[in-house]
Amino acid sequence: MFRTLTLASIMACAAAFSLASGAMAADEYNVSTGLTGAGAPLGLHGVDPVAFIASGDPVVGAAQHTIVHDGVAYRFATAENGATFKADPAAYLPQNGGFCTFGVSVGKKFDGDPDYAAVIDDKLYVFLNEDIFKAFNEDRTGVIAKAATNWSDIRSTAVEDL
Repeated sequence: MFRTLTLASIMACAAAFSLASGAMAADEYNVSTGLTGAGAPLGLHGVDPVAFIASGDPVVGAAQHTIVHDGVAYRFATAENGATFKADPAAYLPQNGGFCTFGVSVGKKFDGDPDYAAVIDDKLYVFLNEDIFKAFNEDRTGVIAKAATNWSDIRSTAVEDL
């Protein structure tokens, strides 16, 4: 009996999650595979976006300071940073859903690695790798402008469809 109830509980949770996640459009956020303890996939590779914007450097967040926003789990180094994020998430979310800004500027959704990132005008932009980050630095304004234009067109498009 216990085994049947456990299996039934797992099936019910899986069904509920699939219905809840169906409301989120395809690949609007760059997230890790799998779920965190908070029941949502991890965003920004677990880096604290509030601390990152404040310091300009990636600061790893802690699981106990996780906040789920729009179906994505973000981790924070402190409870205070989590509260700051919760009060105004749009001010701290990585641009372009956390995908590589250079990739978005050419109509693609590549992983955004916080080790290759820039904070410009209090906005966080992440990039695929060092070479792409160097290419971005050759024309920051142009790349950001192209990404902003493209993002509205590709935001709700699945990665594999680009």
